[in-house]
Parts: sequence; C-alpha cells; structure tokens
Amino acid sequence: MLFGRIGWVELVLVLVLALIIFGPGKLPEVARALGKSLGEFKKATKEGTEDREDPDKGARC
Repeated sequence: MLFGRIGWVELVLVLVLALIIFGPGKLPEVARALGKSLGEFKKATKEGTEDREDPDKGARC
C-alpha cells in the first residue's frame, strides 16, 4: 500500500510544490475545488454502498 507510507516530510514537500506551481492566490481555490470533489466522491460511494446493501429497495411492483 503506497499511500500508507506518506510521512509528514513528503506531505510538506507536496504542499510546497503545490504552492510553487499554483501560487498563493490560486492555492485556496484549488484546495476548495479538491475538497468539494472529495465530498462528492464520498457521497456517491456512500449512496452506492447503500444501494448495494438493499437491491430490492425500489424494485417492488
């Protein structure tokens, strides 16, 4: 598992690179968009698992 081994040094390096690439003015905008995307992804996966748990939920005649 690759992502389980990311330490604080690597995280700081990624944040510094993001700051260099996007700049201080654009970085909050990028972080906001990333947060919204992750929230929508979590919501979609939660809805998907709920549908899978009860497949006959809306299929009754």
